[in-house]
Amino acid sequence: MIEVLNGIKETVVYKEIEGFKVHDNFDYETYPEHWHTPLEIIMPFENSYDVSTKNELFTLQEEDILFINSGVVHGMPSAIHGERMILQIDISFLHTVASIESTLSTIPQALLLTPATAPAIHSQIKSLMLDIFSEYFSNSILISASIYSKVLEMLVLVGREYTGKRNAFDLSSGKQKEHTEKFMAVCSYIHEHCTEDLCLDDIAFLAGFSKYHFTRLFKNFTGVSFYKYLNKKRIEHAEKLLVDPQLSITEVALQSGFSSLSAFIRMFKLIKDCTPTEFRNLYEG
Repeated sequence: MIEVLNGIKETVVYKEIEGFKVHDNFDYETYPEHWHTPLEIIMPFENSYDVSTKNELFTLQEEDILFINSGVVHGMPSAIHGERMILQIDISFLHTVASIESTLSTIPQALLLTPATAPAIHSQIKSLMLDIFSEYFSNSILISASIYSKVLEMLVLVGREYTGKRNAFDLSSGKQKEHTEKFMAVCSYIHEHCTEDLCLDDIAFLAGFSKYHFTRLFKNFTGVSFYKYLNKKRIEHAEKLLVDPQLSITEVALQSGFSSLSAFIRMFKLIKDCTPTEFRNLYEG
């Protein structure tokens, strides 16, 4: 299934439909640890399937659904006989839709949905995955638009279920909805402006809260502090720049919003478990 692998970075080749790739996977081979920018969704049709990330091993049963976020290192040990659907989605297609980026930012690096863990949405997402599978291998017109709409519907379901449960603000339902939408907008703003000189006081003021109230609510919403979230976005931006050999590490650091090379290297190693140079070498293979 992996067609282009440089170091541990997979470049996904979209053949039939730009921005979307569906693989009807029967392979027995081992897929080594790798990462890619597309969002990946895996659903076994027949037999179980193991997927490992840095911190966890997932054993998917038939019709379980695993979301693997962009940039997450993962691998698949050699599988026994079986079949599974693997959907890869170019997330740049989704950034034009309000709140989708913040939805992807607030769900875990890998999210497993089963009938037991997500009873409210599992059957709907399973049906959407099957519809996408059928559409992708059909001869219908407007296939890309149809798949795009179904992917958006899945992410709306996941976003509402996941952020709605984890990000409870202990408020009335109306106020909770208002706070959730406000913090999704804040996350989108940080994503768009992460390379700029953002500070906690300014973002709290923009959101309409005191710094201390904002700090508590932001961590409640995202699971991490404001500065940890901001640095994660800056490192994600830096990863894209590092694939360009014409840019020095110092240039990447400055263009990613870091004030010094040492701060950039320290934060990169903390988040990615390797230095920027090691990351670039892995990409170049």
